Amino acid sequence: VQLSESGGGLVQAGDSLRLSCVVSGGALSDYYMAWFRQAPGRDRDFVAAISRGGSNIEYAEFMEGRQTISRDNAKNTVYLQMNRLQLDDTAVYYCAAGYADNDWFVARPEYEYGSWGPGTQVSVSS
Repeated sequence: VQLSESGGGLVQAGDSLRLSCVVSGGALSDYYMAWFRQAPGRDRDFVAAISRGGSNIEYAEFMEGRQTISRDNAKNTVYLQMNRLQLDDTAVYYCAAGYADNDWFVARPEYEYGSWGPGTQVSVSS
């Protein structure tokens, strides 16, 4: 399965942004999905994950509830809504997919995800 992120860009602190991840070469409904991010000079961090059926969601605590992950299986697209963006949200944001045989599984570690997109840059200015 191939993943392609979009929606990144240069925004001001306090703005909102919605990232999209389109899945091709397979059915989104077969995969649990996640967003990760990597800031300059830092390791890649988990941001949010959603189960195949959408019933289980996990969020990284450091974003303090400013992020919302969602999915539209009919459109083969996963979204990450980010509100009240801060300077330290500047990073490359990656979409990741993991194959599941159930509707409830969701995971945080990178090794649970077999497919990754190339990333989209989000830059937050003051």
